[in-house]
Amino acid sequence: MARFLFVVPPFTGHVNPTVPVAAELDRRGHEVAWTGLPGSTEALLPAGSRFLPATSPEVAAYVDAAGDRRPDVRGAAAFKFLQEEVLLPLAREMVDGVDAAVDEFGADVLVVDQQALAGAVVARRRQMPWATSATTSGELVDPLSALPVVAEAMHQARVDLQIAAGVDPVVAAEGDLRASPHLVVAYTTEALVGEVAVDAPIAFVGPSTLGRPEADDFPWELLDDQRPKVLVSLGTLNADAGERFFSVAAEACAGERWQAVFVAPAELVPDPPPNVLVRARVPQLALLERMDAVVSHGGHNTVCETLAAGLPLVLAPIRDDQPVVADQVVRAAAGVRVKFNRVKVPDLRAAIEEALTSTELRAGAEAVAGSFAAAGGAAAAADAFESLLPPSL
Repeated sequence: MARFLFVVPPFTGHVNPTVPVAAELDRRGHEVAWTGLPGSTEALLPAGSRFLPATSPEVAAYVDAAGDRRPDVRGAAAFKFLQEEVLLPLAREMVDGVDAAVDEFGADVLVVDQQALAGAVVARRRQMPWATSATTSGELVDPLSALPVVAEAMHQARVDLQIAAGVDPVVAAEGDLRASPHLVVAYTTEALVGEVAVDAPIAFVGPSTLGRPEADDFPWELLDDQRPKVLVSLGTLNADAGERFFSVAAEACAGERWQAVFVAPAELVPDPPPNVLVRARVPQLALLERMDAVVSHGGHNTVCETLAAGLPLVLAPIRDDQPVVADQVVRAAAGVRVKFNRVKVPDLRAAIEEALTSTELRAGAEAVAGSFAAAGGAAAAADAFESLLPPSL
């Protein structure tokens, strides 16, 4: 029996993939716990989970308000904002709390999300075994490869973070906090990611969330199985930013041969066409089994769950890692990309039609689905994390 401590940021897409893996480790007789921001992180965990707060509610409030402070920027500027205004301050505030959680829990291995930098700092400072939990493929490739000055500034900021926390400067300058030299567990496969830019052992395990339980109050009787069906979703964090996009999407779907399910607040689609259902929440995994294509913002979990179902995508990335993930889908010939802020009705309508009819896109999605099925999911991730244990455990 060993103790695995998951260090996570308070973001749904980064916590959800760890839950089935933790359940598998628990099934094998290990103990698991999470540490991170109180309140927002705890709410994402199953009832009865052990959670050790790593900082104060005031820090959690600061992170929760990041969306209100975020400027309307894209690409490298958005990445820089995320690092400088959210992830690095969060790491500085969490280091001591994560360190205390390691002692309180008696952790043998740290499983550290790429965006929970404090976990990597503590692991390096303690010289203990740790694995990177790569819940998005956006940083497995180099998102700033075309901007070396920005990339170097971000790297130096992570070095400075470590030195300030007491890590030896020589050790701090080596490698990258976002990729453990011991192990990187990536919840995807090479069929989607392509060539990676990480100098560390990588276990590609595919999506771990495919068997998760879902609340289901969906009106299934309203689905029309006599026509193609399309799911339109901008994820849990981006729906409110999608007023224009949802309006364009509703007009693009109006009168067409397909039926669409929009995952959106009702006020953003106040007068949906007859062939559009609007729901604030859906049981996504169950719904994907009835869909023929998906329109998405490019969030990693939604993309992987869609491809696991063998469905082509129309991608309208907004920020952060979403453009990188969208490019990966396009390169895998499993989807097409449109511009979130500037897409016009005819272009979106044509993209949806292409996703529904293209045999090439369907074949690309099914190829990625096959790679996901072979990768092993949560069980393979648990195997990988167990490989870090000493023989005595």
